[in-house]
Amino acid sequence: MTKRRDFIKKSLIGSAGIAIGGMGFSAKSYASILGANERLNLAVIGISGRGASHISNFSSMKDNFNLRIKTLCDVDEKFWAEGSKSVLDKSGVKPVTEWDMRKVFDDKEIDAVSFATPNHWHALGTIWAAQAGKHVYVEKPACHNMFEGRKMIEAARKNNVRVQVGFQNRSIPNVMEAMKFLHEGGIGDVYMARGLCIKPRDSFGIAKDTEPPATLHYDRWLGPAPYRQYNEKRVHYNWHWHWDTGNGDTGNQGPHQFDIARWGLNKNEHPVSVYSSGGIYGFSPQECSQETPNTQLSVFKYSDGKMLEFETRGRYSNGESSHDIRVGNIFYGTEGYLELNGGSWKAFRKRETEPFARSKAEQQEVADPTFRFAAGGTGHYANFIDAIRSGKDATLNCDINEGFYSSALPLIANISYRLGRELRFKGDNEKFSKDPEADTMLTRAYRKSYVVPLKV
Repeated sequence: MTKRRDFIKKSLIGSAGIAIGGMGFSAKSYASILGANERLNLAVIGISGRGASHISNFSSMKDNFNLRIKTLCDVDEKFWAEGSKSVLDKSGVKPVTEWDMRKVFDDKEIDAVSFATPNHWHALGTIWAAQAGKHVYVEKPACHNMFEGRKMIEAARKNNVRVQVGFQNRSIPNVMEAMKFLHEGGIGDVYMARGLCIKPRDSFGIAKDTEPPATLHYDRWLGPAPYRQYNEKRVHYNWHWHWDTGNGDTGNQGPHQFDIARWGLNKNEHPVSVYSSGGIYGFSPQECSQETPNTQLSVFKYSDGKMLEFETRGRYSNGESSHDIRVGNIFYGTEGYLELNGGSWKAFRKRETEPFARSKAEQQEVADPTFRFAAGGTGHYANFIDAIRSGKDATLNCDINEGFYSSALPLIANISYRLGRELRFKGDNEKFSKDPEADTMLTRAYRKSYVVPLKV
């Protein structure tokens, strides 16, 4: 397969690159467009937790999408054996294992990478991959701070690679149907969207600083984040609840519902104001090292006055609406409201108590093994592969530009929360209005060797 690919490239490029130049492609950008029948080699970076889902989904696409997971990359070698077994069991192919993602990017046979790393690695990993000509599937939120998101867009465009953000709802049929219903005036003019993340989480405790385990390449795990002595309560999964590496549940589960809320409002712009308030309730700093709030309310307003509300509840709580929504959305329009709970939705007209429209009752039977949009997220991975083969960003259901605008919402909400005040935002230049203190929180001080550059 490699020889075949090299032959095609050499035949097209020739001595002067005339064929490619005539089509508007440079020799470098040719690698981003692949034939429909050519096998794609993929690397999964970050293979525990969410990475296991990446392995499962991409492995299941081996035959129908002519896709192979060639490499698994994780800075903690203790995950390699289980990840490798999963790939072998699901696809019949034993992958290469690696801890240094830069070696993955150097591999000419790798066409695309997927990132299920901690949030603080999403941007730099994506930029490095794009610069190496690799297509990228990156988990939500797209970035750890606002500056990074803009650089990711620039890197994707400059290097002509497809970058898909893991907002799987964009590829779930019933959610797509609900958005179409809203955009076509199903409940009138939608003036407010509400997102909910009700996930009770207990304290994960505290621990003393120690030396990192021998399996963990700790400096690489820290990457762009400030250096801190290793502490087991700050690494695997618990990184979500510390500002250096995560964004709390508002920036963990929250981005999915932020994305749906913005999508339903049909807003392809940043809000003009944000106010966020909350705190940590149910346990004290002496019981848990968590820094991010477990209870948080965020309110955004757009230039036309439309509103987006988001609530994170990390303690015991009831659900909301007739759908008993705990992780989902509610939309309010001039003629009624719509409740969306996962992929199921129903709409109510004015004061009526019975829904007048709802999602299809029957479950979609997928007889065709190449079906692209199965619920549960598989379709989103398939859409990514389809876009690689098409060579067009427009094929992506959640291109990096779309993913950035949704990821930006929890990011600026957390800045408001940490500063304790309402903030005005100037979307055109992605800065706060006359607030240099808030502006400093749109980026971070990067460690040497792990700098997200101004020029990508």
